[in-house]
Amino acid sequence: MPKKRVRIILHVDMDHFFTAVEEREQPEIKGKAVVVGADPKEGTGRGVVSTSNYEARKYGVKSGIPIGRAWRLCPQAIFLPVNYKLYKKVSTQIMTIIRSYADKFEDWGFDEAFLDVTQRTKGDYKKAEKLAQQIKKDIYKKESLTCSIGVGPNKLVAKIGSDFKKPDGLTVVRPEEAKAFLAPLNVRRLLWVGKKIEGRLNNMGIKTIGDLANYDASVLVEKFGVTGTQLYLSAQGIDNSEIQEQWERKSINREITFEADTSDPELIIDTLDAITEDLHQELVASNFTFKTTTIKIRYENFETHTHGNTFRFFTDRLKDIQKSSRELIQNYLRPDRKIRLIGVKLSNLLSTEKQKRLTD
Repeated sequence: MPKKRVRIILHVDMDHFFTAVEEREQPEIKGKAVVVGADPKEGTGRGVVSTSNYEARKYGVKSGIPIGRAWRLCPQAIFLPVNYKLYKKVSTQIMTIIRSYADKFEDWGFDEAFLDVTQRTKGDYKKAEKLAQQIKKDIYKKESLTCSIGVGPNKLVAKIGSDFKKPDGLTVVRPEEAKAFLAPLNVRRLLWVGKKIEGRLNNMGIKTIGDLANYDASVLVEKFGVTGTQLYLSAQGIDNSEIQEQWERKSINREITFEADTSDPELIIDTLDAITEDLHQELVASNFTFKTTTIKIRYENFETHTHGNTFRFFTDRLKDIQKSSRELIQNYLRPDRKIRLIGVKLSNLLSTEKQKRLTD
């Protein structure tokens, strides 16, 4: 029989990255609740939380919630604006450190990366654990920031492992341990399970990854199609996806759920503008232009619509994002229908290193 292929994958995840960078730059705020995002305006702000540190999370403040709600949950927190240029600079330095340890490397945004270290460690998990410890020490020594690392036989297990002991954690899961490691975890922890799929699985009596692993695979395929096969394999700890060294980001998106369903057009447009301003900052800091704007609308009955518009040219201008988003949302603003969630996505991205920027 052919020898089974051995892989060792690391997932490095920086701890509460944006707020951690702010704490490093402003030591006097360390130990306090810190929130990075839109201006809360004493509870009336329209934007969202980008990142909160662990002190703020104790009060229920987490990424993606309305900034006004964050202020009401923790008014004593220190609220800071998003500084994407700074985070991008620090991210580039960190990714350079991480990349130096990898046989193959794939970065995921500002603060996450996958490494294939199979050759470097000769397939030895003890060596992989020591390598992970060295990466953590190196990042802390050079950047004064902590990270959490998951070590596993594939990207799926490594990604879940990095989130297992936060902050400053290290979790090693060997191939023979993967299924047992995943079994007690909530099914939502799987990479491809969002709220909608989680709800459908829960209705089938599937609460944990172990429940999913023991479910009839043919029924999962019947209910979810190709996704059912992927769900079943993932629950077994199986993931054959490769590290993509030339991975290119395909989109940037933000969405916000209103604290109370609303049909107030002024509130909706103000919130939409706050989302687009945040997207624009990340777009420019990440050196991208875009061509397509897509809005997402979810009504109070959970009926969801998406509608997009593609420009004839690449742009990174805020006014293009806002104008397009406002036009797209008009057909969904109805006095008799309340909106639960709105979102904006920018896609058809192109690096500005490849194309001269269209500026104001």
